[in-house]
Amino acid sequence: MKNPKTIIISLGGSIISPSPGKVNVRFLKKFRKLILKYLKTGCRFIIVAGGGKVCRLYQKAAAKITKVSYEDQDWIGINATRLNAHLLRTIFRREAYPVILDDPKKPIKNHWRLLVAAGWRPGWSTDYISVLLAKRFKINEIIAAGDVPFIYNKDPRKYENAIAIGEISWKNYQKLVGVKWIPGFHAPIDPVAAKLSQKLKIRALIIKGTEIKNFEKVLLGLQPARHPRGPNESLGGRLGGWRPTRGPLKFRGTVIDP
Repeated sequence: MKNPKTIIISLGGSIISPSPGKVNVRFLKKFRKLILKYLKTGCRFIIVAGGGKVCRLYQKAAAKITKVSYEDQDWIGINATRLNAHLLRTIFRREAYPVILDDPKKPIKNHWRLLVAAGWRPGWSTDYISVLLAKRFKINEIIAAGDVPFIYNKDPRKYENAIAIGEISWKNYQKLVGVKWIPGFHAPIDPVAAKLSQKLKIRALIIKGTEIKNFEKVLLGLQPARHPRGPNESLGGRLGGWRPTRGPLKFRGTVIDP
């Protein structure tokens, strides 16, 4: 493939390790199989690992012992993302670039197929790293694969009447999540990354990462369309909770448009 499609996945730490002391081996096996399938088609991937539950566990533990600054809380989170990133690089040992990108500006040799990235500096989450890498590699969309299938108008873990949103602008999304970053912040895309995404006109596709069949629909939709699209087969179409991708297939999730 002369111009391989590069896909950025911000993979939530909570689906890599859903609870302290537990790694989601079943999911990782399926995820690995999916990525290998699309590597064979010529796609390239950048997978950015989040910190998840392990990160928050250690942050809370430190806070129970002594007063912990936001910067130190962030460093705990950054190192949790690096542990998850090393796990991912290990299961993709043959395919992955041998060095974890712990700095989005780190030099990379031209010939690579899969990059694994982690946290960098205090002040933002790995969502922000995903956006910086999208800017670097001139990619106009990212997949945020976390532990919730949609963006909601309020926290679905606390409110049974929370409404799933199929499509939203960055401007309106920032009204939901605010503009301030706090270590351990839990949202599909953090406020700092949202602001930069709006500026760079980057689109985000929010999905529940463990729904592998749906994940594949997203990957299929990011491939060049093989057939002419109908009037409702664009990312801006309104089809309830199911959003269309660039091809003829639809996926279950939320689209955040510039």
